[in-house]
Amino acid sequence: MRRAGRRRVGILGGSFDPVHLGHLILAEAALEHLRLDRLLLMPAGRPAHKRRRALAPAEDRVAMLRLAARSNPRLEVSTLEAGGAGVTFTVRTLEALAAAEPADYFFLMGEDSLREFGTWREPGRILELARLAVARREGTPRAPLRGALRRHVVFVPMPGIELSSSAIRRRVARGASVRYWVPDAVLTYMDRHGLYRSRRTRRT
Repeated sequence: MRRAGRRRVGILGGSFDPVHLGHLILAEAALEHLRLDRLLLMPAGRPAHKRRRALAPAEDRVAMLRLAARSNPRLEVSTLEAGGAGVTFTVRTLEALAAAEPADYFFLMGEDSLREFGTWREPGRILELARLAVARREGTPRAPLRGALRRHVVFVPMPGIELSSSAIRRRVARGASVRYWVPDAVLTYMDRHGLYRSRRTRRT
């Protein structure tokens, strides 16, 4: 329920390495289902759960997101996490957002992340700052919720689309097409900057 005078703001974080059409479909589903005023697309700098893998430079991931989001005025790219040098934690991000703009915040995540939520830094504080908006495939049963999660979780129905950034990186590395996996402007950017190509494909 909307509180008087407060905007409804969603947060979709992730590596976005690269952003793909699945991300945008989730963003649109969240905007519609949660009746959001705007949705922040927030690329991570060094996410706590992905410390071992080298990411594409933050400026490239931010640039691709801006290209992908430019046609939707309710999508906004935030560099709050990408601009930091250290490891990023959701609780600190939410505290910074709430201090800058009091709003009703919805933090989007997958059901796999919901199952691991208890291992995140200060999960109780996260629930004070935002509701968890959990994407689930249409027609699948909702994950069982216990305790405080029952009051702080809302499910966002999603079509079953099998797209992942890791699959896109693998295809690009071996020279396979990812047309229609990512927005055209993002594909052009990746080609122009040689992102995700292996040494072999860079030479061809």
